[in-house]
Amino acid sequence: MITIIDEEQQVVVVRSKDQEHRYPLASADGFAAASRAWLRAGWDAKYVYGFSWLGRPIIQLPDDLIRIQEVVYALKPDVLIETGVAHGGSLIFYASLFKAMGRGRVIGVDIEIRPHNRKAIEAHELASLITLIEGSAIDAKVVSEVKSHVGSNEKILIILDSNHTKLHVLAELELYSPLVSVGSYIVATDGIMEKVVGGPRTKPDWDVNNPRQAALEFTARNSNFAIEEPAWPFNEGAANRRVTYWPDAFIKRLR
Repeated sequence: MITIIDEEQQVVVVRSKDQEHRYPLASADGFAAASRAWLRAGWDAKYVYGFSWLGRPIIQLPDDLIRIQEVVYALKPDVLIETGVAHGGSLIFYASLFKAMGRGRVIGVDIEIRPHNRKAIEAHELASLITLIEGSAIDAKVVSEVKSHVGSNEKILIILDSNHTKLHVLAELELYSPLVSVGSYIVATDGIMEKVVGGPRTKPDWDVNNPRQAALEFTARNSNFAIEEPAWPFNEGAANRRVTYWPDAFIKRLR
């Protein structure tokens, strides 16, 4: 696919093998096409590796952080469980939202929490809102420990951001989905993997071995859940699709 952004003519041209589409630059389709090219360029350039939140590196697309913030504020969960800790920036981000709202806490799970990251997270001003659990997110003992920190009547939101293979994410979905509250979400992040095959740091099987495919398979066989885009609480522009590393990530519990 070839994408040409012509600012002078104010159009975005998308060419594939047999077709060419021209979209006004200011249209929803034009913005979406330009965004796809920008996302690929950002992946190749490691754009998301250049941000921090309240002092901790946060390897997330800023657009995704704003959108998940909208979800957190709308749901006001009692507990947010995140698999995948890395430097702890996401945990600090969610904890800061809970601090501002005056309710909620975060549980972070990772197979390895490196000592310098643990030290920084535990020394952070928001550490009292964060519980760290070390171990594989799909280990039975770890799942049991996570459950021990959650009350039966609490509202739960879950973010899956650890091992991004399809099988691992499917296992996480099966193990953690029972904790999700009706009307809340379990979010299978980083389905962008299938869109960037052939780029730096990718593997040839990413077109099928990724979290998006896990989300599609999980919802196909679990009628209590569906992939559902959260509503935008505000939009006065032409754009109507998320600019995201998390396509088809929001899996909502329906009943």
